[in-house]
Amino acid sequence: MVKMTGGQALAKSLYREGVRVIFGLPGVQLYHMMDGLYDEPGIRFITVRHEQATGYMADGYARASGEIGTALMVPGPGLLNASSGISTAYSASSPVLVVCGQIERDHIGGDRGMLHEVNDQLDAIKPVTKWAHRIMDPAEVPEVVHQAFYHLKNGRPRPVEIEIPPETLAEVADVELLEPEAPRTVAASQEQIEAAAEALAGASNPLIWAGGGVISSQGSAALTKLAEYLQAPVVTTAEGKGAISDHHPLALGALWLRNDTIAKQEFGHDVILAVGSRLVMAPQWLEGQRVVQIDVDPEELGRNYENTLGVQGDARLTMEALLTALSAKMPARADRSSEVEAQRAKRSDDIIKVEPQGELLQAVRNAMPEDSILISGMTQLGYYSRAHYPVYEPRTFITSSYSGNLGYAYPTALGAKVAQPDKAVVCLSGDGGFMFNSQEMATAVQHNINAVVVVFNDNAFGNVKRDQVNQFKGRIIGADLHNPDFVKLAEAYGAKGFLANGPAELESTLKEALTLDAPVLIEVPVGPMPSPFFR
Repeated sequence: MVKMTGGQALAKSLYREGVRVIFGLPGVQLYHMMDGLYDEPGIRFITVRHEQATGYMADGYARASGEIGTALMVPGPGLLNASSGISTAYSASSPVLVVCGQIERDHIGGDRGMLHEVNDQLDAIKPVTKWAHRIMDPAEVPEVVHQAFYHLKNGRPRPVEIEIPPETLAEVADVELLEPEAPRTVAASQEQIEAAAEALAGASNPLIWAGGGVISSQGSAALTKLAEYLQAPVVTTAEGKGAISDHHPLALGALWLRNDTIAKQEFGHDVILAVGSRLVMAPQWLEGQRVVQIDVDPEELGRNYENTLGVQGDARLTMEALLTALSAKMPARADRSSEVEAQRAKRSDDIIKVEPQGELLQAVRNAMPEDSILISGMTQLGYYSRAHYPVYEPRTFITSSYSGNLGYAYPTALGAKVAQPDKAVVCLSGDGGFMFNSQEMATAVQHNINAVVVVFNDNAFGNVKRDQVNQFKGRIIGADLHNPDFVKLAEAYGAKGFLANGPAELESTLKEALTLDAPVLIEVPVGPMPSPFFR
């Protein structure tokens, strides 16, 4: 054991568990934590300009890297400000560690109105965390951090929170540091794997429905091998884009935003293998077929679709075991790439193309290298990209999942760029969403985070305004916006600002932006757009 403060124990424990970057905003209850970080130069501290960005950046870092993202903030309003980013990480099954301060130890639960008090803070954050714990004794720090990383690295990845009062961070204690937590991933039981293999071996035309769980389990290679053995076409959710390359002859692309026909009787898929997906839309999109659902979270098995054979286990390990079981039951199926190509062509004909979203999105894809990371904001182009943007590698397409947060895209892109500094990182944002966190351009400049944000500016919350026009006879209220000059705003922060009119200028400007050693904003003026939601 070694004598050290709780803050030093926390910093050293985080480093031992593999934390190398913390996105945070320091404050009075965290001073001894910051002092502990001073002695850990291996941890990079990135100061943000609003606590909301701590959660978003940590989430972007986690999803782009496959590592754990870490966010730090003061208690009460600091944590509540960060909760939107934590909620997004929760919805996207992203492993984010939240380290939060607390009020003075003896006043917790007193509801007396202490600075930053929320009574009870653990209850406030519980709905968007997998596990949360309060540390009262500095000697407990290594064990609690170790427990946090157990929950982060095992089972379904979701945010966890630890919180510490200022006295616990300041006090000196005999502390025993621990070795880092190792993942303990397991495949499904042999009984479940055999049942799944039997169902798939008996299928005449299986379809694979791949979600974000494939990517979080590092299961893309296993998915591709399984698809090739079954000669089963693969459709992905928005979160699963990149689980199989869109270049692959068995790839059908992503599910449409609404009313996808892929599982309808016209395509004849008799068994659906769903991997790492909650299947939220399955009841509307399937027509009674048998579903074999692989998921690490037992609560998701059959939750959204009744005719389900549940297979609980790590997606990658379970798919590998399933392929072994299938190999004992049946030979690899003959090549069906021509049939799948015809199916892909029919899907392409059926889907409604929307302009100008289509041309603008194609300009973005043309400008970006294949391994670039795109963050699709909650905006017209972001919605459209979920179905139409081709993705070739895992961890290169990031959405806000079902949380659907305006304002998440830019700080999430900064976190992704910190995680992958050698890759191009671009986020698509509307003017309304960008203004939620435009101040983080200061963070980007200060810390040399050279991501590119493309701001499609219609001087409105465009989706809301269009719906008010179409559904309420043009009775528009609350949707029109007054914006700054975005190019000048970027330059005022010390970033590069450009104006691009139309798809051709957007493509050339984005190509140039990706060569610059600086944060970049590209403003694209647009008018009202038709709905990006299909049928």
